[in-house]
Amino acid sequence: MRLAFERAGFVIRAIASLVDWIVVIVPIGIMIYLFTGEASFNWTQGLVWNIVYYFYLVITPVFWKGYVIGKKIMNIKIEKVNGTKLTLLDMFIREVIGIFLLGVVTFGLSTVIGGLMVLFRQDKRGIHDLLSGTFVKAE
Repeated sequence: MRLAFERAGFVIRAIASLVDWIVVIVPIGIMIYLFTGEASFNWTQGLVWNIVYYFYLVITPVFWKGYVIGKKIMNIKIEKVNGTKLTLLDMFIREVIGIFLLGVVTFGLSTVIGGLMVLFRQDKRGIHDLLSGTFVKAE
């Protein structure tokens, strides 16, 4: 069965996440270095960083029509299965509950399973996509 449109698979989604990290972390790291003289990325390990980064992952796609920077560069975007607009609740469920909290509670097992789901399922939807009613579209 062929889907009506292309779904973004595991590799392109992983590259988009890596691009996102680089585009977001490197400029902040440079600013921290300019102010402190310390070249370290230890600041990405704390609670404050996680809150800021997940805030970015929840808010940006709602106002930028399914994109975060990495997804925009890779020409993929988050969409609702039912065709409605993404909401803050959708993105909170997807990113915070479906990826972060589930990953913490299951000691990363849900992250591995979600990745395998995106890799092997025909509809390319992971646990976080199923919970939030979303998918990632390749444009």
